[in-house]
Amino acid sequence: MTKGVSIKFRSYETTVPKLLELIKFERAIEKNTSIILKPAVNQKDAMNTPVEFVEEVLKFCLKHKKPETSIFIAEGSDGAETMDLFESLGYKTLSEKYQVGLLDLNQAEIEEIQDGNFTKFESIRYPKLLLNSFIVSLPKLSQDGELEMQGSLSNMLGAFPSRYYQGLFARKKSKIRKWPLKYAVHDILRCKMPDFTVIDASEQGAILAGFPLDMDKQAAKLLGKEWKDVQHLRLIDEDFEQAFAQEAAKEAQVSTTSPSEASKK
Repeated sequence: MTKGVSIKFRSYETTVPKLLELIKFERAIEKNTSIILKPAVNQKDAMNTPVEFVEEVLKFCLKHKKPETSIFIAEGSDGAETMDLFESLGYKTLSEKYQVGLLDLNQAEIEEIQDGNFTKFESIRYPKLLLNSFIVSLPKLSQDGELEMQGSLSNMLGAFPSRYYQGLFARKKSKIRKWPLKYAVHDILRCKMPDFTVIDASEQGAILAGFPLDMDKQAAKLLGKEWKDVQHLRLIDEDFEQAFAQEAAKEAQVSTTSPSEASKK
């Protein structure tokens, strides 16, 4: 599967399956037994992922998944009851139509994660189901007053469960805003990077699909931005590219170790 593809938007019904077939997304679906579709569902209408868009991704997953594979639509809304928004925005009807589960990440079972590469958090309470699932981030590309843009990576802020990160007198996840929000995006991605993204950039004339960081860089251009000027993208790129390089170096070292050398260790 290539890093990513962008094609001209015509309609969700025709463009989404065409794009997913082009990038051979079915190969990823067939390998996994738990798939999480993560739309953006919040109180800002301009930033909500349209249910019609998610439906086309869901239909593609259902068509190509193994019989034993589970699919959930998951979100942890910021400042509102997730299930209420699921109902008002049509996600409850969608889940009933296709018999897939809805998951409120604000109330999900968690695992506490510590990572020496967190920039601000000592530890993060992270939804356990996400750790063992193939996560597909499904944002609606839009401008964002706090983060400059909403894309596949910032969409994962919904993985912060509000029961641990909301303020004392408000539902808003104020505890992730002790510092500029780019740090919360970075640190939640240290827990787990989404495995794939399909970005609804229909208002900009396109749909994008592929690896999240690469697709967010492309999506920034559709908003008239240089991705290096988007603070959370620059922070994530610098950190994760270094991690990728270190991992590649380790793999290269292993591959160049002779059998005799390996047996001595």
